[in-house]
Amino acid sequence: MNNPDRLIIFDTTLRDGEQSPGASMTRDEKIRIAKALEKMRVDVIEAGFPIASPGDFEAVQAVARTIRDSTICGLARALEGDIDRAGEALKEANSGRIHTFIATSPIHMEQKLRMTPDQVVEQAVWAVKRARNYTDDVEFSAEDAGRSDIDFLCRIFEQAIDAGATTINVPDTVGYNLPDQFGATIRTLMERIPNADKAVFSVHCHNDLGLASANSLAAVRNGARQVECTINGLGERAGNAALEEVVMAVRTRRDLFECDTGLDTTQIVNCSRLVASITGFPVQPNKAIVGANAFAHEAGIHQDGVLKSRETYEIMRAEDVGWSHNRMVLGKHSGRNAFRARLEELDIVFDSEEELNAAFRRFKDLADKKHEVFDDDLLALVNDAGFSAENERIKLVSMKVCSETGETPDATVVLTVDGEERSAHAQGGGPVDAAFKAIEAILQTGSVLELYSVNSITSGTDAQGEVTVRVQKEGKIVNGQGADTDIVIASAKAYVNALNRLLQEQRAHPQQGNV
Repeated sequence: MNNPDRLIIFDTTLRDGEQSPGASMTRDEKIRIAKALEKMRVDVIEAGFPIASPGDFEAVQAVARTIRDSTICGLARALEGDIDRAGEALKEANSGRIHTFIATSPIHMEQKLRMTPDQVVEQAVWAVKRARNYTDDVEFSAEDAGRSDIDFLCRIFEQAIDAGATTINVPDTVGYNLPDQFGATIRTLMERIPNADKAVFSVHCHNDLGLASANSLAAVRNGARQVECTINGLGERAGNAALEEVVMAVRTRRDLFECDTGLDTTQIVNCSRLVASITGFPVQPNKAIVGANAFAHEAGIHQDGVLKSRETYEIMRAEDVGWSHNRMVLGKHSGRNAFRARLEELDIVFDSEEELNAAFRRFKDLADKKHEVFDDDLLALVNDAGFSAENERIKLVSMKVCSETGETPDATVVLTVDGEERSAHAQGGGPVDAAFKAIEAILQTGSVLELYSVNSITSGTDAQGEVTVRVQKEGKIVNGQGADTDIVIASAKAYVNALNRLLQEQRAHPQQGNV
């Protein structure tokens, strides 16, 4: 079953990536990302944790109905309700997988599960067998395998394979391992487990020590043939192994890796932008592969070398991961067809002509404010639409802000709340603070602002500012985004967007699913 020439890419952006506080995605947003992953030819898409909430169940079910070319996976603890719920969510998948797990480290078994090793093995075997009632494609994970006893891992994995598991996942759940150590663990497991040839060995590494990608690659060099990863390295705490790093390392260093993926790597940058815009987690400029500076050269000696021969300072081509020098620039004279065509190239397709027309009107408004509209502007513009009209309880009608040297800034804000117009005036330490206080005076949500971040979408003084805010209330954490050439208006849009999300029924992040 383990094809030594093929490395399976298992993307868990929609599940583990969503466990980043504030990265919760709607069903429609999950479908958009899943379609982008399918276009990239990702082998397995872990769509969510169906037992976590009705919303998560519906999202997994919707992705399973929509995606035809990738295997759709649902996560389930080794519990009857979890497994049955995952099986139900995946019923209409063209290719479905149930991923069941139980903790195996001494600290987890003793302190969290309060189970003996024998009980854990028995529960794991039972869970795999129950999952096989729904699909022949069953993955078993030993949570916190990175801190588990190697003899116990051999025992539980052997029995899980005998019970019908076709993929065995070895997670470094808390990012504790070092590459040499983790690679040796994978090699030892595959050598010592008698039936290891009947399953694909997989790894799922967290980035607490900044080693997730390195540990994943060490595992691949020692026989693992599936890597679980996320776009942009998104994930809880410090994140997961970044898909783009793992894939391009294997592709670039074919002299060291005896396998390759089947991904269309030219889709990486577009997928990275989509995930960043939906989650509100921007990509740092110096991020490998997908950062704005990843293929930029400022030092004169580097520029001179690249001009003479690209290979002097570039180990891969920018075009191979989706960076393009042929970027169409739109402006106020651009027509509707050019607008539609460019959005389709960016994998943005509207469900109706009405949605397209509304987006085109927003584009024209933006084009009146700035001379050139770039790809990143378009992505922000589409994302700035936020919620569909029926879900948008709060709307920003107008705002007037006064900021003057030596005077306390003040803001007057007018909102509609469930169709009723309300206004408030407030002062603050700055214009944004005043605007936020005026909005809170109207809504009285009692929420706490935990993050305020501003990024320039493109260059120039007429660039749009993209604002991300994170608000928290009673353990519920949501992000909001807004974009505008006026940074104060962008801030108000982002805050209103977050409060709209807060007022919706949100699921709690399933942190118990800490694989």
